[in-house]
Amino acid sequence: MKRQDEKRLTDWLSGEHRKPLVLRGARQVGKSTLVRQFAAQQGLALNEVNLERHLGLDKVFATLDTHRIRAELDALVGRSITTPRSLLFLDEIQATPCALQALRYLHEDLPAVPVVAAGSLLEFTLARHSFSMPVGRIEYHHLGPMTFREFLTAVEPALVRYLDELGPDSALPGSAHQRLLLRQRQYLFVGGMPEAVQALVESGSLEESAAVHRRIVSTYEDDFAKYAGPRERALLQQVFRQIPRLVGRKIKYVNVSREERSRDVKAAIGKLSGARVCHRVFSSPCSGVPLHADADESAFKLLFLDVGLMNHVCGMDWLALSRMDDTRLVNEGAVAEQFVGQHLAYAASGTESPRLAYWLREGRAANAEVDYVVARGPEIFPVEVKAGRSGTLRSLQQFAAHKRAHAAVRFDLNPPSRQRVVSRLQPVHGLSPVAFDLISLPLYAVGELGRILDGVRDE
Repeated sequence: MKRQDEKRLTDWLSGEHRKPLVLRGARQVGKSTLVRQFAAQQGLALNEVNLERHLGLDKVFATLDTHRIRAELDALVGRSITTPRSLLFLDEIQATPCALQALRYLHEDLPAVPVVAAGSLLEFTLARHSFSMPVGRIEYHHLGPMTFREFLTAVEPALVRYLDELGPDSALPGSAHQRLLLRQRQYLFVGGMPEAVQALVESGSLEESAAVHRRIVSTYEDDFAKYAGPRERALLQQVFRQIPRLVGRKIKYVNVSREERSRDVKAAIGKLSGARVCHRVFSSPCSGVPLHADADESAFKLLFLDVGLMNHVCGMDWLALSRMDDTRLVNEGAVAEQFVGQHLAYAASGTESPRLAYWLREGRAANAEVDYVVARGPEIFPVEVKAGRSGTLRSLQQFAAHKRAHAAVRFDLNPPSRQRVVSRLQPVHGLSPVAFDLISLPLYAVGELGRILDGVRDE
């Protein structure tokens, strides 16, 4: 599967001050496959060691003796790891936690050896060990599920050019728009887990993708058994199953579990979030960038790892999803909000940890909520997932009035468009008339949002 993240690895490999690269992401988002494909494309000899199969190496890494570590790795791969044009890949690094600490010394003593490590559930592992990560001595890349663009490249690459050409004033052929909507609806069911996408490509059957979803969910629950005690494991499984049903709603711990203490539910959400199984979307006043500088961490919504897995856990099959009318899909359910959110979470090309903000204004007579808020440079843009007309965009209007936003984004199922919204709000707190550009984009254009907003800024 072609991944856009390969460019990041290319830039890392050629970097003048290259450090060991740790790929972070939930299990089965394609970390190992990405490294193998990258090594093959670059013509590198891949020295791969799966540390789950060699747990005894943890004691070797704990010595921090790079001569001894190198000798053990040489023996495992059957050649010297310092061979020119080779890449050392330490997979499942969470299984031997001391290897994380040893990355610093591998870099210092063997700087010519490019080292990539990959791991899942690192937070679970680090919670049981006293050492800290070698901050400043390693680099991170955050890998999420495949994007819709990557999905499209795999299933119908001829449509990708329409994404490249898409803008707020684009006039897409009607047939191309309808075809993109169909593929985007399929993505809602299949999601971006590479194995599920591969199953669709190879078999042409959505049912094969559903079978992959079942296996992935079982794998996650098995992982909880490895890294948590019986009581914590039960709570993690319960929270894991509840999150897909709560997507898009402000979280109250009692809605997650009525039997468990709030602090225990909070801790479980924190661990699942750290392991990238879910993402917290924090409420922010959005007074400036960075948006998270003054976020309220007690007020947040949740996103699940992947929209395909979300629908599987919620029991949504393809028949129900394919028959859902457009208005219900965008306005009533959380499916579209999850789809947009999981793309925005990884919009920084993997260089930053996934994080999102939304705007919430609560009051007796003036409640308002904007689904997401994104920043491009110093400018802030509200983002709504709606199918309403401009006259019903009350939350966007309030945001624009309070934050002096020049433009806002609405995702729906219509072709792209741009309109000038001019209105006068109710005279609350002496607000003046509000005017902004409303950029309406089809859901399938979410991966192009950064490019489109940069174009709006240039104008």
